[in-house]
Amino acid sequence: MPENPITNIWQFLTAATNDYVHQGGWRYLILALFWILLLVSIAMVIRNWQEDPSQRSGRHLGIWLVRVLIGCMWFQGMLWKLPLPVSDGLQYWTEQESTNAAFEFHRTFLKDVVLPHMTIFGPIVFLAELVFAGSMILGLAVRFVGVLAIAYTLQLWLGLYDNSSEWPWTYMFLALLMFLFVVEAAGRSLGLDAWLRREVPAVRDGKGFLGWFFKMAG
Repeated sequence: MPENPITNIWQFLTAATNDYVHQGGWRYLILALFWILLLVSIAMVIRNWQEDPSQRSGRHLGIWLVRVLIGCMWFQGMLWKLPLPVSDGLQYWTEQESTNAAFEFHRTFLKDVVLPHMTIFGPIVFLAELVFAGSMILGLAVRFVGVLAIAYTLQLWLGLYDNSSEWPWTYMFLALLMFLFVVEAAGRSLGLDAWLRREVPAVRDGKGFLGWFFKMAG
């Protein structure tokens, strides 16, 4: 069957893409995690919409939609970092970075530090993209996680800068979008950040470490 956006979306939502299939029986657990994140995100939309009149706008709805779609992108990208500790895809692209990075010190770091210790860095990369995905879909700690995602994306931008099969602007556009999420505090648009700041006194008042962290992070 020829692929198109509709069939691809359906395959992603039903664990039928190649990245899902390669996980064997684990794909259904991963799919369940995705649907839990998505359903919680929708529940937050309903809750915020009902409880806070200021959230009832096309602007907030639009920010939520774009944020969730970017979260889905991070989730899909996370899939080919499996199986742990090092997937073939992650190994290949890290090797590509080690020869195509824009600066010599970057190439040296990848060759001498990252590649010899991929069993450590592989899970870190996987967890990073899972956190990015969860944060964007749920609208939780978006400002804090967004800053981390910007640094992560800029590393990819510079790491694959000289790879002829990559377009550097792809990563720059993603970094700029994450920057806008940080500036706009996108989690406050129908997300958990909005709910926490409204319903949890410790977060609203910035009391205690966790309260302060989630107030600043969101």
